[in-house]
Amino acid sequence: MGIIIKPIVTEKLTVQGEKLNRYGFIVDREANKLQIKAEVEQIYNVTVADVNTVNYHGKRKSRYTKAGMLKGRTNHYKKAYVTLAGEDKIDFYANI
Repeated sequence: MGIIIKPIVTEKLTVQGEKLNRYGFIVDREANKLQIKAEVEQIYNVTVADVNTVNYHGKRKSRYTKAGMLKGRTNHYKKAYVTLAGEDKIDFYANI
């Protein structure tokens, strides 16, 4: 499995992609910025200018059911915001 798990496609990041040339990805929690940069450049054939990462920790959740109260936690994950250099663009919808 690669470092990049999936791209983040939201309204906010779509606007940032158009205006600031910035794209978001869910990445492996153990990956560093240099590995993320190399992976994006290899997969999408673009030049990466900057990589910012954010670690998200899973929230505790509980719900009431007929069987009683269920407790759990959402998954931890890491986001990477990648800024591209020059006029490079990534089209996530090309394969649809």
